[in-house]
Amino acid sequence: MHKHPIAPAQLRRVPQQFSWVEQRLVRERYIDELSHQACALYLFLLTVADAQGLSYYAEPSLCQRLALTAAELHQARQALITRGFLAYQRPLYQVLALDAAPHEDTPRATSVAADDPVDIKAVFARLWEGLR
Repeated sequence: MHKHPIAPAQLRRVPQQFSWVEQRLVRERYIDELSHQACALYLFLLTVADAQGLSYYAEPSLCQRLALTAAELHQARQALITRGFLAYQRPLYQVLALDAAPHEDTPRATSVAADDPVDIKAVFARLWEGLR
């Protein structure tokens, strides 16, 4: 099939600020592993990240912008961390390379502050994977 722009006068242009979304999210089915809340958080962080994947937003701002509760935000963040898409040390987020497997030196252990609720399902899933 030959493709052509439907609205040629409104073609997208690469913006001056740094930002990208990899097609591999869909092609390699990464997106299929995520809830819509995790997808929204990931897309937001991809959009606002600098060239190193770094950004920082306070939880109330993220919850408001993404229409998430604090618990939903925490679950979304934990899902992205568990899958190796994201590193987090309050208040700093780092979007990670998709092809990079989670490493022990990635600050995953410090991604949850002592006063944050813990997603017990994710904890048991990680434990189960370690036992396999």
